[in-house]
Amino acid sequence: MIKRRKIMEKGKVLVIDDEDIVLKSVNKILSEENYEVDVSSSGRQGIDWAVEHSYDVVLTDIRMPDIGGMRVLRDIKRAKPSLAVIMITGYASVQSAVQAMKLGAADYLEKPFTPDQLLKAVASALDITTTQPAEDQALVHKEEMLAVLERAATDGEFIAQLLYHGADALEGYDLTGPEKLAVLTGDIEWIENHAGPLTPVQRKWLEQRLGAEIW
Repeated sequence: MIKRRKIMEKGKVLVIDDEDIVLKSVNKILSEENYEVDVSSSGRQGIDWAVEHSYDVVLTDIRMPDIGGMRVLRDIKRAKPSLAVIMITGYASVQSAVQAMKLGAADYLEKPFTPDQLLKAVASALDITTTQPAEDQALVHKEEMLAVLERAATDGEFIAQLLYHGADALEGYDLTGPEKLAVLTGDIEWIENHAGPLTPVQRKWLEQRLGAEIW
């Protein structure tokens, strides 16, 4: 009787990207290395799947037609703080991907990436989830957050810094990664759920951010 060795899966990965060629390529590379892989071409669907199902790592494109990768990162981390998220980026959005790592992403991959680069990034992300504690998603610095929003409503230079430098523009403020991500993505609902109703002045930047081009 021939005994067959059961191949152990290394983990379950969700890939979110609006480019079919990327989904097929990543799926093939990871599946051949015994990862279980799900793919989605929609940011909204990807968020739903990540929240509803069990994954070890999520890879998401940073620029997609429906919801950008920063929003995907934010919403996944809100629901599952310990779930590792890797950003997939083109050359034009590398700066945003670097910013995402300061806001909770485990790593980023620049297109076109090699199979080795992909596998190393996924393995590293898996290691992070088992060795580093998840960042608290609660609003800790309410007054500091409100001060940022007040300034963003009236200071044009500060607004430009937020748009072009992201997390770096908030280095002078005592804010956590999740708090910075809330400011930068216009997360009115989360802020008001934790800080109470905002004034029109405090909401101004957040509403502008929601109406702007997706990161």
